Amino acid sequence: MHQIQAMASSSIKSPLIFFFVISLFLRGIFAEVICDNLPSNFCSFAIASSGKRCVLEKYRNDVGKLEYTCKTSEVVVERMTGYIETDQCVKACGVDRSSVGISSDALLVPQFTQSLCSPACYRNCPNIVDLYFNLAAGEGVFLPRLCEKQKTEPHRAMMELLSSGGVAPGPVAEEPSGSYVADESDSSPF
Repeated sequence: MHQIQAMASSSIKSPLIFFFVISLFLRGIFAEVICDNLPSNFCSFAIASSGKRCVLEKYRNDVGKLEYTCKTSEVVVERMTGYIETDQCVKACGVDRSSVGISSDALLVPQFTQSLCSPACYRNCPNIVDLYFNLAAGEGVFLPRLCEKQKTEPHRAMMELLSSGGVAPGPVAEEPSGSYVADESDSSPF
């Protein structure tokens, strides 16, 4: 009798556990990402459900203390929506979630470019790669070519980047607007 009750109990628990797991999965899929509602430690490298990038901004509160808040930028990401970057990608790509603003100057730092072009980042973190792909394109640099040069001739890659017309600083509170559209001869990293 106990064996029959145990079998009946386990057959009831399996569908219940399955339903619970599926409901958590579906809630994660349908959760809306709103930049203004994100805590500051999840803001940088996040994309709202609207497809706009989230940006970390700093401000002084009523007592003059420096604080951070997450805001929605006007930069639209074409291929992703409702996305918060993983800690693994932040680490693999060598980026910092507490950065306010973003600049193409990071591409001049050999250690950063090496991290960005590493297989762990370049192949697995399309959000961060897309962001820097567009920044590099704004400087007249094709990121896949820069990454290829970084592997074989890192110093030459930096010299070519510097000779591409100079690297202009990015905005402090917003990211560059628009997206780079590669022509048919270019190959996007995605």
